[in-house]
Amino acid sequence: MFVFRMIIPAFLVGGVICVIGQLLMDLTKPSFTPAHVLVTFVTGGAILGALGWYKPLIEIGGAGASVPLSGFGYSLAKGAMDAVSREGLMGALSGGVAATAVGIAAAVLFGYLVSIAFNPKG
Repeated sequence: MFVFRMIIPAFLVGGVICVIGQLLMDLTKPSFTPAHVLVTFVTGGAILGALGWYKPLIEIGGAGASVPLSGFGYSLAKGAMDAVSREGLMGALSGGVAATAVGIAAAVLFGYLVSIAFNPKG
């Protein structure tokens, strides 16, 4: 039963985020491209994180809120804010990257390994 108390909220929160992205792409064709949606999610997550509204969403939805790109934006903003409190204004330049460095490195590494394994065509 404990697993369902974690899975269902993650599914619902992640599903709502995905529905918002799909609606943005469907209702704003052709001017709003998928790249615009990606930037909107990262920026939106950073703004909601700075306002303190994204943390409760992560507490409710867990991975359903932290895995999508809005969670990446939240991590960038949270890392920058934490670094500013520790290091001053210079922390704003490095804190977000330091907080998300492991995820970025993993994405680059696995993307490279998959490109080697499957030999993409240009």
